[in-house]
Amino acid sequence: QVQLVESGGGSVQAGGSLRLSCTASGSTYGRSCMGWFRQAPGKKREGVATIHTASGRTTYLDSVKGRFTISQDNAKNTVYLQMTSLTPEDTALYYCAAGYCPDGDCCARALLVGGFASWGQGTQVTVSS
Repeated sequence: QVQLVESGGGSVQAGGSLRLSCTASGSTYGRSCMGWFRQAPGKKREGVATIHTASGRTTYLDSVKGRFTISQDNAKNTVYLQMTSLTPEDTALYYCAAGYCPDGDCCARALLVGGFASWGQGTQVTVSS
């Protein structure tokens, strides 16, 4: 079992930046693929970014490429989502997720197909124009 705790959400003006953190505990096996997802009111949840912890391979939603960066600090069991050039369309509840993937290809596919076994409680990001 994996436990996830997110932090770092908040309110920011368009063009601003935020960094989300997700600290994991529990099974290492169950967090070989880490991801960030978001859900805006009235919309489906969508994958924002994933990282395969062993290979470091990252995958991004097209609309955030070049603006968001997912990274990891293995010593702290923490995954980050650095968000820059934020727009009101980025406003959502952001969730951290963890799951098992044997390789980077699997983790890349997980951005779209999901399949993560563990989820955090979510952290709100609000971007005003």
